[in-house]
Amino acid sequence: MPSLATSYLGLSLAHPIVPGASPIADYMDRVLLLEDAGASAVVMRSIFEEQAALEQLKAYHPVDPSTDDEPMTVRAGSDVFALGLDTYADQIRRIRERTKLGVIGSLNGTTRGGWLDYAARLEEAGAHALELNLYAVVTDPGRDSADVEREQLAVVADLQRAVRIPLAAKLSPYYSALPQFVRALEAAGAKAAVLFNRFYQSDIDPVRLQAVRELRPSTPDELLLRLRWLAILSTQTRLPLAASGGVHGPLDVVKALMAGAQAVQVVSSLLQYGPKHVTVLVDGLRRFLDEHGYDSVDAVRGCMNLERAPDPTAYQRSDYIQLLRTWRGRFGV
Repeated sequence: MPSLATSYLGLSLAHPIVPGASPIADYMDRVLLLEDAGASAVVMRSIFEEQAALEQLKAYHPVDPSTDDEPMTVRAGSDVFALGLDTYADQIRRIRERTKLGVIGSLNGTTRGGWLDYAARLEEAGAHALELNLYAVVTDPGRDSADVEREQLAVVADLQRAVRIPLAAKLSPYYSALPQFVRALEAAGAKAAVLFNRFYQSDIDPVRLQAVRELRPSTPDELLLRLRWLAILSTQTRLPLAASGGVHGPLDVVKALMAGAQAVQVVSSLLQYGPKHVTVLVDGLRRFLDEHGYDSVDAVRGCMNLERAPDPTAYQRSDYIQLLRTWRGRFGV
């Protein structure tokens, strides 16, 4: 029987499949179902600094989301926040008390002071580790990419000094020199990197002249970008890497491990099929390893990364030429 055991962010896991940040962990009954299905750890959905600020504001006077003029990025009446900071911390305590799951808190901050305060609160509540969402939409032409990256690295370094639990940086794929930034994260004290955050873009209603927001689940096609960068980065950093986005079936898990992932986060397929899908993924992973002669996930991990792949050029620019030649359209063009 192949061993699926692995470790991630200081946690000993029965297998590398981790329910990623989602509303599932907001509800204790669903958390218990995840544990029953075989999960060893869970990532809670992000707590946003804007929500904590709104809670503090409401402590002094009620906030009417339809009339209040406070300059908040996200309005108080928005349902994007199921858990406020106090409720979020209480949920961490409940999960720790009632399960054996590793609990990874998730932070989405905007200021260095906010990051530090909220990280300390979640550590105090009992989080085993923290996932930091490093993301900035830069609209100021006076700011360059180096400034943005220095600011993000400073946040990681500050947090690493302020808390004792391990920190993972959840990244976007839009860095111009991602390998260099991941190495800088390692130097700043990060203990893992998560590839990648999914960004929900607004559409436009051209008749009503309104922004249209619609949450769409991931598709397996989104995994391809993760595989590319896992295969590249796993040869260049000592940081454990987690895949996040596009993992729906057991073979998706296998591919992520082969590209170099230490852990594989799953969200959309759990929201679609329920917590029992963890069992489907775990059983499918074990079956694949057994049928193909692998005795552990360590044996399969990285076997298709940049250094070990039979065709390393598949991860490099020259492969575009070969890839384009595979296209056959309706008229043979």
